[in-house]
Amino acid sequence: MSTTENPYAGQGPVLLDIGDDVGALVVAMPAATDGVEVEIRPAGSTERGGAASHHHPHVAVVGRPNGGSIAYTLIYPSVTAGDYELAPLPVGEVVMSVTVRGGQVTRATWPDEAVPP
Repeated sequence: MSTTENPYAGQGPVLLDIGDDVGALVVAMPAATDGVEVEIRPAGSTERGGAASHHHPHVAVVGRPNGGSIAYTLIYPSVTAGDYELAPLPVGEVVMSVTVRGGQVTRATWPDEAVPP
């Protein structure tokens, strides 16, 4: 899959910029979420009704070669250590929470009940 914003998305490795208090986040996603944009927000920044109070970074679910198959993932390559909420756009309701640790790659799996019908 490629997007207008980045036509080369999913075609090669992703450079992770981690160290000290900066980590990375990789979220395993179901194939049905291919192309969905997901926003990452500091925990607690979501207002009532599910909306964020301001714009936060977001990335798209991209299928990446993984041996003989395709792995669908979200990759946030540089995230300051802390607690975060993930919310698909445009609705913006929080689906899951994660804790990112500095100098490490945090791995998580998207909840099955959050897959679009």
